[in-house]
Amino acid sequence: MKKTPKTTTTTLPSSEVDPTLPIIRIVSEEEEMHVKMELEMEDSTHDMLVKWGKEVASDEDYINIAISDGIKHYIHRADASDK
Repeated sequence: MKKTPKTTTTTLPSSEVDPTLPIIRIVSEEEEMHVKMELEMEDSTHDMLVKWGKEVASDEDYINIAISDGIKHYIHRADASDK
């Protein structure tokens, strides 16, 4: 899959920025196709896969998880305030 960097700079309006977080600017993004699977497995298999995932996860992986979760939280909060 070819990745095409897209340069953007985006920040939240100052009234919406959490005062405990520094400003984070998006300097590029890459679209990646992925498939989300619902899996059934034994607890021991789950624990083994989590352990392996933690061994190979990079700091960048954790940052992406945190940013994605923050965006979902922000959107949910914005949707709730619109109602």
